[in-house]
Amino acid sequence: MRVAVLKETRSAENRVALVPLGVKNLVKRGLTVTVQTGAGETSGVSDLMYREAGAEIAASAQETLEDAKLILVVNPPSSNELAHLSEGSILVGFLDPLSDPDLVSRLIELKVTGISMELVPRITRAQSMDALSSQATVA
Repeated sequence: MRVAVLKETRSAENRVALVPLGVKNLVKRGLTVTVQTGAGETSGVSDLMYREAGAEIAASAQETLEDAKLILVVNPPSSNELAHLSEGSILVGFLDPLSDPDLVSRLIELKVTGISMELVPRITRAQSMDALSSQATVA
């Protein structure tokens, strides 16, 4: 399975959806990870660090998304990026579906599953997936 990590396009966004340690763990489990060039730049993570962790580096969002089944983002992708998602793929990030019904409609139209991390319940069983607390720590 190919995992894609897009470069965030919102201004003043310094986070990245996956760090090199995460890449290394996914690659060790047999997944292929493609990172868009410059994705970690504002987080202090170079393309070389991703490459050393086992990721492939792609020059554009379109190239990054090619054949990707799992797409990791911090914020929702742009309309242009959405157009390159494959049918049946899974988009994971802070998607804000309650405030952006157009995004939800577009994902349905594209037959893409969206997992919005801010809506994962903050309960003990899901504590390891509590993205809001972890992001508050780094903010």
